[in-house]
Parts: sequence; C-alpha cells; structure tokens
Amino acid sequence: MDLIKVGEKAPDFRLVDQDANHVSLSDFKGKKVLLAWHPLAFTSVCTDQMRDLENNYDFFEEHNTVALGISVDAYPAKKVWASSIGLSKLRILSDFNPIGNMSKAYGEFNEESGASGRAAVLVSEDGEVLWAKQYEPAQRPDIEEIKKIVSEK
Repeated sequence: MDLIKVGEKAPDFRLVDQDANHVSLSDFKGKKVLLAWHPLAFTSVCTDQMRDLENNYDFFEEHNTVALGISVDAYPAKKVWASSIGLSKLRILSDFNPIGNMSKAYGEFNEESGASGRAAVLVSEDGEVLWAKQYEPAQRPDIEEIKKIVSEK
C-alpha cells in the first residue's frame, strides 16, 4: 500500500486514546492535525518518537496543530505505555478494532507484520493532506524536520 498523497482528502476515523476517549479527525476541524504512526508500543524508536511529540506539545499548540500518535496496540496497553514513558499531554490512539482499519485507509498498514509502519501525515484545518512521509521501521522521524513543515504549512 502507498501512503496517502498530498492534496487528498484525509479519511475521518473514530479511535480510542490511551484513556478510552473517542477521537475523530473531525473533532479537530479548524486545526491542523499531525498523525504520527509508530509500529508498536514498548519499543525504543517508538518511545523516542512519541516523547519527541510530547516534548514539543507546546510548539504544536502554538502552531494550531494537534499531534496524535497511532498504532495497532490495544488502548489498555497504550495507557500503561503512555504512563511508563511519561506522556501526560500527547494522545496516542489505538487502531486495534478492527485491526489497522484507520492505518489501511491512509495506506500505512503492513499486512505482513499485522501492524502499521512508521509515518507522519499533516492534515490541514479543512481535512486536506498537506504533507506525508514514510520512514523505515527502525528510523526515528526527525522532529526538527516535522516542526519546520508544521511551521511552514
């Protein structure tokens, strides 16, 4: 599958976060949304990637952007993981039931592994994809590059 392309309409979704709250893309109309996929919780690169988003939470807010982490892990596991790595602001979403459904809609699901890959997609205030990039599973996304994109778009 190919990652969603710039200019395409971002599919809406309804997932639960680590606190079992429902979250939809349409909840953030009027804000940009950074969707950040990580393959699986409790792994080192995924931990660093989510901490980068947490540590830059205020930057995203200042740029009218909501950052969301996404993986196929079930929300109870995400809750434990979020607590164990010190996430207090960042919402991390569970694409668990049906498994990978949202990731598939964005072209970011790996059938072979049964999990998403690693990617970042920036969605505009009106739901259009502004920027999209896939990463190798072991590659940590460059938070400075992401911040530059967010500030320019």
